[in-house]
Amino acid sequence: MKNILNHEQFLNLYNQLQVNPAIDPEVVFEAYEVAYEGAIELSQSNLFGKVVPVSSLPLLLYLINEFGFYLDSHQVECKTLKDNEVALQSIISLAVDKYFTNEHLNYKNVRLLSKYSPIVSNLDLYLNFMLGMLSRFPKNNPNETLVLDVMHKGFSIMKSILDLIVDGFGTEAFSLWRTLHENECILYLLNKYGSHVQNAYVKHLKYGVAFRGGIKSQEENDKIFAVLKEEMKALDLKSKDMKKFIEYGWLTAIPDYNEDKQFKFNFRDGVERLAELSAYSKLYEMASEISHSSPILIYSRDEYYLRLVLLTVYECFFRYEKIFSDFYLSRISKEEAERYAVMKKTYYSILFFIYDKEKKRFSKTYSKTAQK
Repeated sequence: MKNILNHEQFLNLYNQLQVNPAIDPEVVFEAYEVAYEGAIELSQSNLFGKVVPVSSLPLLLYLINEFGFYLDSHQVECKTLKDNEVALQSIISLAVDKYFTNEHLNYKNVRLLSKYSPIVSNLDLYLNFMLGMLSRFPKNNPNETLVLDVMHKGFSIMKSILDLIVDGFGTEAFSLWRTLHENECILYLLNKYGSHVQNAYVKHLKYGVAFRGGIKSQEENDKIFAVLKEEMKALDLKSKDMKKFIEYGWLTAIPDYNEDKQFKFNFRDGVERLAELSAYSKLYEMASEISHSSPILIYSRDEYYLRLVLLTVYECFFRYEKIFSDFYLSRISKEEAERYAVMKKTYYSILFFIYDKEKKRFSKTYSKTAQK
């Protein structure tokens, strides 16, 4: 059954897509008609073992992007393509090939959870709300917005992990959790100790930029390194310690740092311990092995890691939410705070119920030993 768009329907859809004005809609429409008819013929030829439907929207999106790529690559105007049969046929063929291969032959891992499952959709809703609220505030200015920026990145990573979970990539999601855990530990310390530690963190960000050659002025670069070396000298550090001092030296600004001489300039014995999240140390080690493409990555049971990372993301979310609430509620009106309280009362309790249920199921299903 054909569902090809007529000219009016095409233009309505095309205008909604907000296409680059350099691309002529009339040229695209003619190409779309040819592409759609070609796609119908391929579908009915039983090439895929069955007759598959042809959907106009994804086919049109492939076409538009092929046109855009061609115009940008060849630096020509769209109207010149009307008389270029070779180019037009190439654009149409590429779009049709990608439509069938990417839409109907797309490789899909075994999926254990749907994006529509309440286990995923409730958390995704809450994350979307938080990211939407945070987008209202200034960001990407480390001197002023550091905590917000780190928090925003954490919520974004959680959403990425949910995407991997939905697509069935358990080990990959667990590997990304490693980054989320690092982000959370840093957020905890920056939020707990305030401006003194935040300023130290920003200073070491600048050290990192200078170390990687990101400072254009050689004079400024030299000044930064002079201060860096003086700080290292005061701590009796050698040149070989420079990289780890740049990355973790900001920890010395934390009041508790010198109380225990066992703190080190690294993540597990420095950032993680100071953030009081060492309970995740073994999980972090497992995630690191996966990140380094160990046999665990190749031969692990995706379902185990999918369920495991789901629990860890929920736990991380609950801690992030406390920091978010403190930040958000102190910056909004009383009426908006009341609306947030209603939303939280509804969804937070659901999330905690889901987490408790999933935790019990995980404990019952898997032993305490690593499942590979």
